[in-house]
Amino acid sequence: MRDDSMETEIDDESNEPEIEPTVIIVATHNAHKIGEISRSLLPLLGLPVKLRPTSGKPPKEDGETFAENALIKARAAFAETGLPSIADDSGICVDALGGEPGIHSARYTEEGTDEANRAALLAALKGVKDRTATFVCAVAFVTAEGERVEVGEWPGKVRAVAKGDGGFGYDPIFAPNGVSGTAAELTPTEKAALSHRSRAIGQIAPAINYYLNTHSA
Repeated sequence: MRDDSMETEIDDESNEPEIEPTVIIVATHNAHKIGEISRSLLPLLGLPVKLRPTSGKPPKEDGETFAENALIKARAAFAETGLPSIADDSGICVDALGGEPGIHSARYTEEGTDEANRAALLAALKGVKDRTATFVCAVAFVTAEGERVEVGEWPGKVRAVAKGDGGFGYDPIFAPNGVSGTAAELTPTEKAALSHRSRAIGQIAPAINYYLNTHSA
């Protein structure tokens, strides 16, 4: 007599409904940031997630720290959508400049372009021997139950000449400690494993996983 018990068990497993991905809003219009957040965050999550960029107008970032500005953006995205929202705020802090550009990194010049900002920073450091700097990133996660923010740092130095075609912002002139070239010379996968953003995401991922585990259908 034919034993169909194994076949029946396999069929039952195959008919289990798939878990619908949880939508998390990423509070940015910056495609580079969305890509970096995806590469660093998604492998750390235990349940499926769909990251969706915000469609709202960017809020006024008037915080005094990276953490405050990340929370401002995540709160605005959550208020607009009612969905769990993640946001980051990042920049480069140069020791010889008293921590500047810091939270003003993206708006360091009137033009506000990556090229103009890098040129201005190199001009400010002309003739300066101490070029120690730190990339800093704060990542905030806001839901109806509360909010969480974590900060990651990536120490290194500012190089006098830009090098590399990858990344964005100050990556071509930032040489991370322990890396032979600049951040712009790293592959996306390498940067996702090392950067200030990935470090902050690694610290906040447990809170996101807890939310997913307690809210999955």
